[in-house]
Amino acid sequence: MPAQRRKQTYKPRVLPCTFKGCRQLFTNNSGLKRHVSSAHQDFGAGLRLHPLTGAAASKDLGFYAGSMPAADGPDLDWVEAGGGSDELWDPPPAHVEHVEADSDQIGGGHDRKHVEIHSLLDGIPCDLNGDDLPPGTSPLVQSQAPVDDYSPFMDRSEFELADFFYRKVQMSGGRIDELMQLWGSRDPNPPFADHRDLYNCIDAISVGDIPWQTFSVSYKGARSVNAAGEVPGWMDSKYEVHFRCPRKILQNQIGNPDFAGEMDFAPKRVFGKGGKRQYCDFMSGNWAWNQADIIATEDASTHGATFCPIIAGSDKTTVSVATGQNEYYPLYISNGLVHNNVRRAHRNAVTLVAFLAVPKTDREHDDNAKFRKFRRQLFHTSLNFIFQSLKPGMTTPEVTLCSDGHYRRIIYGLGPYIADYPEQVLLSCVVQGWCPKCMARPDELHSSGTRRTHKHTRQLLDSFDLNTLWDDYGVVGDLVPFTVGFPRADIHELLSPDILHQVIKGTFKDHLVAWVGEYLGLVHGPTRAAAIMADIDRRIAAVPSFPGLRRFPEGRGFKQWTGDDSKALMKVYLPALAGHVPSQMLQALSAFMDFCYLVRRDVISEDTLVAIDVALEQFQRERIVFEESGVQTSGFSLPRQHSILHYRKNIQLFAAPNGLCSSITEAKHIKAVKEPWRRSSRFEALGQMLVTNARLDKLSAARVDFEARGMLVGPCSILPATTALVGVGVDLSEGPEIPEQPSGFDKAKAKEMVLIAAEDDDGGPAEDGVTAQVTLAKCPARGYPGQLEALAEYIQVPQLTELTRRFLYDELNPGYSSSQITSDHYPDIISHISVFPSAIATYYAPSDYSGIGGMHRERIRAVPLWRREGPRHDCVFLDRDPTLPGFRGLDVVRVLLFFSFKFQQVRYPFYIQLLQHFLRYEQLLAYQEQWEQAWALSNEDPSKHNGIINPLPGQQGLHNGEDVLRDDGSYYMGGVNNGAGIDEVHEVHLRAMLDRDEPIVSEGQREFRLPELVVEMSDDEEELANDHMYW
Repeated sequence: MPAQRRKQTYKPRVLPCTFKGCRQLFTNNSGLKRHVSSAHQDFGAGLRLHPLTGAAASKDLGFYAGSMPAADGPDLDWVEAGGGSDELWDPPPAHVEHVEADSDQIGGGHDRKHVEIHSLLDGIPCDLNGDDLPPGTSPLVQSQAPVDDYSPFMDRSEFELADFFYRKVQMSGGRIDELMQLWGSRDPNPPFADHRDLYNCIDAISVGDIPWQTFSVSYKGARSVNAAGEVPGWMDSKYEVHFRCPRKILQNQIGNPDFAGEMDFAPKRVFGKGGKRQYCDFMSGNWAWNQADIIATEDASTHGATFCPIIAGSDKTTVSVATGQNEYYPLYISNGLVHNNVRRAHRNAVTLVAFLAVPKTDREHDDNAKFRKFRRQLFHTSLNFIFQSLKPGMTTPEVTLCSDGHYRRIIYGLGPYIADYPEQVLLSCVVQGWCPKCMARPDELHSSGTRRTHKHTRQLLDSFDLNTLWDDYGVVGDLVPFTVGFPRADIHELLSPDILHQVIKGTFKDHLVAWVGEYLGLVHGPTRAAAIMADIDRRIAAVPSFPGLRRFPEGRGFKQWTGDDSKALMKVYLPALAGHVPSQMLQALSAFMDFCYLVRRDVISEDTLVAIDVALEQFQRERIVFEESGVQTSGFSLPRQHSILHYRKNIQLFAAPNGLCSSITEAKHIKAVKEPWRRSSRFEALGQMLVTNARLDKLSAARVDFEARGMLVGPCSILPATTALVGVGVDLSEGPEIPEQPSGFDKAKAKEMVLIAAEDDDGGPAEDGVTAQVTLAKCPARGYPGQLEALAEYIQVPQLTELTRRFLYDELNPGYSSSQITSDHYPDIISHISVFPSAIATYYAPSDYSGIGGMHRERIRAVPLWRREGPRHDCVFLDRDPTLPGFRGLDVVRVLLFFSFKFQQVRYPFYIQLLQHFLRYEQLLAYQEQWEQAWALSNEDPSKHNGIINPLPGQQGLHNGEDVLRDDGSYYMGGVNNGAGIDEVHEVHLRAMLDRDEPIVSEGQREFRLPELVVEMSDDEEELANDHMYW
């Protein structure tokens, strides 16, 4: 008998997420709650989980418990989470000065920051005639189509299907035809007749329609012939450049309602703690302010206008190596008004504006001087022509609709250009090997030179011949940068910092990592160097699974590095090298990584600039080890390392560099070039790629338009589905309120959620207004005892009950200490104990992928079995001394367990910390001094040796194998040379261990080696140690 299929009941997704911009739909309240708590939780009012301090802190027993009471509430009443608010989404008022919360604060302190708006070009709203409006005037009402008009689509479902087929799954025309035929077998009226009908419908979208244009460029100079008497082909060829009007693109970006509240319509100066400047979004830099000063001084009629910088970027990319090195040269454009996080998020703030020509010739003429000059001239001529439509608006303001619904007078100006070093050389008309921003010679790039400017270059052109310009000043004298033809533009100033190619890929990957490999080969020879590199790979591969850390199962032996590869390797590379390279080399790498993480911050203060200078100075001082060891004998006149000397100035000009990084344009390559090329027939693919990009832009513009009119809120079938649910008596009172009309969702607020993120969420950027905290997981773990005494026995921590009671006493009696009374006075804990598999930590991490305020969140796990591989107990930092800078005041610990209980209607969350077996550097130094004292006395009185080596923190050495439990609860761990002390033979062995690269292992003993420190334990001693330590 054939197997019977049990058909599942279709459950429509009728519950929409009520947070702005989120399009997720759900079938029930449970799924919606999990999504909101995971993706949109507001940590601002949440609970902070702290490690135990004071008398209840029992380091000697090997763990901590931490807790902090919270307000009452249902079920998980110790968690509080705020919902969304319309106030978070409204744009700030337009005024000269305002004060807002300081996003550069850890833990949400009371410090606030002061924002000063430019007093002349302050972005005052105006009417259609350009006349300023009084303060507080509402935006002009825009004429819109009816809320049920989805033209050219019949209805919403037809639009969603078109977007799904063409953009989301990129379905081919043949597949669309096949699907419509299958659809027609069940419904005689499928949404589209075939793929042509779908394409025609998308092409008919009117919003976002910016047609492609084409112009051609050809060589007009003197012809030359080769040995065969033939004119090179490139001289007779016409090179086509395809582009769209940049003025219309910028108007669409500025008027995009999706950017409301995320644009600055005037230059600003941000001041944080102590009145110190902060550099964050692009308009907070000095360049935009200085440009506004120049514009306002030159023309008083521009007062009240908005200065809009034009950010451009270009980068040649290859789409397929196997089919003949198909190269394309896209040019992108963005505006400087949007915040950096918007530009990085690719939310239509970066648009493809052109495909530049890529002239090619045969090998005979590839290095020809005329061809090289023509190739450069073609590039600058193309850029000059493309940006011509913007030139009138650079001196005369144009009334433009903005994202907040107001009209403003916009005055444009060429802004930063995003490019890697070869592109920067081409843009600035500078000789390869020279710096495009300063006059430093190629052999003197270890220091900075005087600033390059158009004015200085013109003086050089008037004074010297082409050869002198090339050899002595690095100027290509027969070329003119395209910026010369535009007002207030100087390409040498406009070249933006490029973290990806200058810092991450350039200095770190191409220089430092490569130099380490060369050093190992020079010092140890090929065979030994290969063994050491294998050990480094093993260390990298041994990194445990943890949020924010990428695992390299095969080490760093991948062939093609990406920027993400380099950033991930940077986090684990330094400890992997320890013991294999000199300490000065490690210090050079450490200083450079400090520099890298500092310049990657979203908010850079004046204090951060000082720290950047310190890190850069140390890196330059320590990198000399690569020259002294014979690796980099030619010195450090390297263009990409030289570029980091300009970062302080560039940050002050353009604010945080991560808003102008070439990673933005490289990521755009995927959607604008690579995917459209893969969808093409490969024959004359560029024309098909233009059509694909035009259709994608139209679909995107249509979605923004429909959303602005409130036509895409909730699922397509929300009204019928909701009616059906209510008709059968389903209770929707606990879910989000569903309005009668879809447009009602525009004002819906997200409800307060008390649930923490779903268990498969490892973290990510946190929203603005977050405070540093830790919150437990939503769901308790199963299989653990529910009573405290039973739990202590289950996890083999007999002191757990007493420690928890002591801690609770200290919490309830802040003026007293539990150490002054007996345990009989501690409160009894009789409530149910809940154990949790994880917790979410939210903290300030501006160098990582973070929210607007630099806040980041990660999940900390403590589970007995993780992905069927074994237990997982994540490491955390314990704030031992907040007065010490950086990591010096932190201890590294591992989490054994998360749990919570109720006492007097208050929920107390705890975590148990494993024994501190990670030593701080100063502890190692102190312990090394003790070893040296032992060696010094080794020939005097061996009987004294056992008392000389003091135990590590929380431990004590075994004397002659003695097994003793101290009164304070700590156990002896290991002895020196099996408790036999140090004699002359042992002294020789110890010195040999420190002199050799690999340690000596004695028979019957196991050896633990730390930097400059060796502790040997017998098998019995190791067993004793393992019995009383939680690893």
